[in-house]
Amino acid sequence: MIGSGHDLGVLVEIEKMRRFGWSPFPIVQVQTPVGRTAVPWCGSPDAVLGRYDVEWTIDMEISWGLNAKLAAEPGPAILAGGHCVILRGRLGLTSDGAGVLDLDGSMILLDFVEPPPAEVEASWVQIYVPHGDVQMHPFEL
Repeated sequence: MIGSGHDLGVLVEIEKMRRFGWSPFPIVQVQTPVGRTAVPWCGSPDAVLGRYDVEWTIDMEISWGLNAKLAAEPGPAILAGGHCVILRGRLGLTSDGAGVLDLDGSMILLDFVEPPPAEVEASWVQIYVPHGDVQMHPFEL
């Protein structure tokens, strides 16, 4: 697990759940306060449709300029992007070259191949993650 949310998470509404051969986890369509997308669900495969508090994990290295870029517009968002999930939030940089994406109050750790430019600190950025590399984990508050 390369990145994960470590705060209060995000409240999502699971609208649909399906299985696909490419994922060992069921794929859920979720509505969040900042958008809708479909991602692998790492909770119970028998979960019922409804609301869940979740943390996001990203299981890939992030390359600035390739799958992480300055956002064209400000504001948090979760978007479906073809074969990927687009996460838009404010980027925080750590002293060891990692990053933290503030996605509407949910913090997602990012492992960058190379540290992004220092001037992007606190900028609105978009992270492009293939569906198989992003997951949601339910938790109890």
